[in-house]
Amino acid sequence: MSRRFVLLDRDGTINEEAGYVIEPDQLRLIPGAASALRELREVGLGLIVVTNQSPVGRGWLTNERLEEINGRLARALAEEGAGVDAVYVCPHRPEQGCDCRKPKPGLAVRAAKDHGFELAESFVVGDHAADMGMANAVGATAILVRTGHGDEELANEAGELADHVVDDLREASELIQGIVRSGALR
Repeated sequence: MSRRFVLLDRDGTINEEAGYVIEPDQLRLIPGAASALRELREVGLGLIVVTNQSPVGRGWLTNERLEEINGRLARALAEEGAGVDAVYVCPHRPEQGCDCRKPKPGLAVRAAKDHGFELAESFVVGDHAADMGMANAVGATAILVRTGHGDEELANEAGELADHVVDDLREASELIQGIVRSGALR
């Protein structure tokens, strides 16, 4: 079996929901997120951020500024002894119909190819129905967090698409660790 991975949404899952994050100083980690990621890494899991960032396609954010924002995320995680293997971004507007915008599976498929893991053995953690839809599209375990937009999304279709609903990334980490230690897939 290949190394298992967790695909994580960024805004509202790892960092506080702030509408569109278009300046690096708007990015603030959700309390406990870095330690949750550190614990996932300690049980041997790979960690990849998969994020829709339509402000790039809308012209509100340059690719360079997005790299600065993701750099701030990396530094904030590193300050707490955590990190991720990669960040995959869909820069397109929803109406562009690309294959990389969640809930479509393009970014997940690319990440699995680049890092050599099986999507059906992976976990997707996020606060939107789109995250759960991507998980369902690739056969991954779908975990909805109630942070960010999670509570309002739970009232819509996200709850039906999720395999598990948890309060936050810390609780998602505990759930995933239990699944991994048991040797189960879900």
